Amino acid sequence: MPVINFESVKKYVDVPDDAIRLLAHPERQQIFNLNVHHDQGLLLQTDAYVVYYSTVRGPAKGGIRFWNDVTLDETTTLAELMVWKTALTGIPFGGGKSGIRADHHNLTRFQKTVILKEFVHLLRNDIVQGAYIPAPDMGTNPTDMAVIFGETHITECVTGKPVGVGGLPGRLQATGRGVSTIADKTANRILKKPIEKTRIAIQGFGNVGSWTAHFLHAKGAKVVAVSDIDGGMADPKGLNIPELMSKKTETTALAELPGSARISNEELLAMDVDILIPAAAGEVIVPANAKNVKAKTVVEGANHPVVAEADPILQNKNIVVVPDILTNAGGVVASYVEWHKGKSGALSSEQETFDVVDKLLSEAFVKMADLAGKNVTDYRSAAMALAVGKVVQSMKERGWI
Repeated sequence: MPVINFESVKKYVDVPDDAIRLLAHPERQQIFNLNVHHDQGLLLQTDAYVVYYSTVRGPAKGGIRFWNDVTLDETTTLAELMVWKTALTGIPFGGGKSGIRADHHNLTRFQKTVILKEFVHLLRNDIVQGAYIPAPDMGTNPTDMAVIFGETHITECVTGKPVGVGGLPGRLQATGRGVSTIADKTANRILKKPIEKTRIAIQGFGNVGSWTAHFLHAKGAKVVAVSDIDGGMADPKGLNIPELMSKKTETTALAELPGSARISNEELLAMDVDILIPAAAGEVIVPANAKNVKAKTVVEGANHPVVAEADPILQNKNIVVVPDILTNAGGVVASYVEWHKGKSGALSSEQETFDVVDKLLSEAFVKMADLAGKNVTDYRSAAMALAVGKVVQSMKERGWI
């Protein structure tokens, strides 16, 4: 089932029936069986999924999720979300995604590299021709993108690479940078207070959550709680985010670090704060716990953290949700900059990357908020309407409808 509720969107933008039919299903779904012998001489078999949801606005863009429970349905949903992210921010990409069903925590660097090389081998033509442009996602990192680059030696074929092999300064931090920028806009426009006066809780302290916390702390916000998969910590006076980031590693849980009071993920989601940022896995706010949410606003740092059935519960509590297709689009915006500079050979600084992320996301936030205010609707519906409108326009311009 598509993420978009077209009947709701049609209240604000003209969506022809043929466009709905085209967008009701992904353009292409592929399932690969990866078979590799790893360094211990054993055969490893696992599934990989690749989905191109819509390429009307450009090549399929989307990260590689390397996780033990990825499914074709999840990959399809994430590919669709990327369609709306790229459209909303105005960058010329379509929506794609891939997933490799494996637990990266239990693999050596060599084993993971062998799996990625086999993945590239099976998808080589699409990657070399630029039909699909991968990037990091849950379970993958810049080193993994360097492996893909090493198989093609085409700079723009993959984004999120290390800076030393054609990567973009600031790309690693870009998603968190974007989330912090939208949190800042949320504080000013919705809460009517400067970011320095806000209390923020962040669920997730991986790449997105930790860099979100970093930038918000630098802005003067009071980050009162953070968590990872094993739980987290809270301090009403505000946590020392730079210290936490210096001590936290992939193998060290937040709960193992000395310091503030311990807190569970469910307790964090129910904290009375100005801004709640779910920045880890999807579908963490569901009808069962939505009634416990006390935050004034929810800024979706993760993909699809609030399920559709929980949205009306939050709305009835006057909790404003700022949607993921805007909030966490900083990564794909930076990927576009990296892709573009890879083609041109131009260089860029970290601050220039942050400036582009801030600019495009801030402009989209204003358009979304203005449309929501004009039509007295929620921010998710407004953002979706803007994104669908751009995709429909591209369909018309290409003669698809």
